[in-house]
This record gives sequence, structure tokens and C-alpha cells, in this order.
Amino acid sequence: MAVLAATHANITHCAERLRDGDIIAMPTETVYGLAADATNPSAVASVYASKDRPKINPLICHVGTPEDAFELGVFNAHACRLAKRFWPGPLTLVVPRSADCPVSELASAGLPTLALRCPNHSVARALLGETARPLVAPSANPSGQLSPSQAHHVSAHLPDIDVLDGGACTVGVESTIIGCLEEKPTLLRVGGLSRDALEACLDKSLAELPENADRMARLAPGRMLRHYAPRAPLYINGKTPEGDYLLLGFGPEAPKDAAENLSLSGDLNEAAANLFDCLHRLDARALAENKAIVVAPVPMGGLGDAINDRLKRAAQN
Repeated sequence: MAVLAATHANITHCAERLRDGDIIAMPTETVYGLAADATNPSAVASVYASKDRPKINPLICHVGTPEDAFELGVFNAHACRLAKRFWPGPLTLVVPRSADCPVSELASAGLPTLALRCPNHSVARALLGETARPLVAPSANPSGQLSPSQAHHVSAHLPDIDVLDGGACTVGVESTIIGCLEEKPTLLRVGGLSRDALEACLDKSLAELPENADRMARLAPGRMLRHYAPRAPLYINGKTPEGDYLLLGFGPEAPKDAAENLSLSGDLNEAAANLFDCLHRLDARALAENKAIVVAPVPMGGLGDAINDRLKRAAQN
């Protein structure tokens, strides 16, 4: 299939296809998403099938404006505050479904909740506006594998899917997910919006979801133990495998012979934007050379939390 320039004509054509039940890949500021009409159960099922994604794993529903989201879910005071401050942007809010919510229950994995996001990408917002329907858009990759931050990542791993090319994703890691279902908002997934910014907005700390918690874990995608993984073995936390490997460095202190560097200056925002693109290149090279991938330590804090979460879920150790 094709990588399509994000012209008005192509966006309009893709919107028509989405309304007809087709699926396409679209850019967002976080990663490329596999988009389908969220109100069409058959289209939603096609997304699960294309990704080979477990149907117990809910999908994020993307909307063009915060007002669109307010019609689909029930927003408490915390959810309203976060939406008004951070949308459009890399934040997903899990809220109860509204009584007349038209989004397919399959997108919610049978739960009485809905994950909602208003993306901050001109192409995504134009497509949402032209489609005039909410769109599910999980990462446009086979389930559990590396997320796509450029159009060619999608075409390499899902060659049967047309891709609207919106350039490299500026954030580069998936959205932060906050559950707004109880009195205290809960951090369900770290991502492209820092915990500090969220807690400053709320003027309170976020509740933490224990890694082994089951009651709320299904509300958020990306919480499987092995996720965001390259095909080659990947090692973190200073561990190295037997045999040869490729080093993914970070910062100015990284060895000069590192195969890639997430950010030569040690900038975490740049590192997050580069993460999946670096891993895609290293994965192809490691497979060709029968090597593993070793990632240098990345500091925690800010987007470092999201980077380390993705690396932990991708790692062998």
C-alpha cells in the first residue's frame, strides 16, 4: 500500500474511507496510530485483527476537540481540569462512558469506561474534522512490537495499510494515561506528559497503580509486561549479553563508538522523540548482524520516566 502526502485531497479521501469502514494509519504528536471509525464495530474489529491485539486491551478514542470528548464520556472535576489544561496534547483520560455513547463497546473492551484523547497534530486534527467521527487509533504496529514514530515504520511492519505522512512525531512516546474514575486521579501509564505537570495542574499527587494490580490495569493499553519490543534481544540497566551487541547511548558521556545516541546533549525531550526511530534502525541492523541491543542508562524524571517504562517493557532482563 502507499505512504500518502498529507494533502487536503488525500486527507479528504482518507476521511471518506474511514466513514466507509476502512482503516488507515495517521500521524499524531506521540506515535502513528491505526485509525478506524470508533462507532463502527466492524472497523474496530479490523484494527484488533490487523494488529493481532488482544480484545481485552481497550483502544484510545481520538477526537477533534475537547467538546467532542465531553459528549462521549462523563468528566468529573479532575478530568475537566486536565482536559482544559492539556488538550490538545499527549494526554489520555479514562472516564465513564456517557449513557448514549456511540463508540463501539469493543473499543472499550467491554468495560463501562472510555479512553479519550484530543491529539495535537495538524494532520490528525484535519482528518478528525473531515471524518466528523471519533477515531480509535492505537499505535500502528503489530501488537507488542516497536511503536512507529515515522511513516516508513508503519509501512515496514504493516505493509497492507495506507499511511498519511505527517513527518516525524514530535513527542515520540505514547500519551500519558490518567484514570479519572474515583476521588483521586490514578496514573495508569507514564507517557509524553510529565507527572510533575499533571500534579501541578491538579494541585495534588496522582494515585499510583501497582504493577501487579489487576482491577484497573485493563483500563489502559501498554501495560503488558512485554511490550514496545524490538525483534532483537534488548538489555538495559547496565547488563550486557554474551557475544557482540550494538550500544544505544545517551548524552555526551556515551562511548564514541555507540551505534546510536538518543540525545548527544542529554536532552530527555529529544531522547523521547528519537527513541523508537533509533530502536527501529538498531533492530534491523542487529537482526542482520546477529547481535543484541544494549541501552545506556537514561535518567528518570520528566520524559525519562516514559523512556524507561518503554525500555523496561521491551527488555530481556
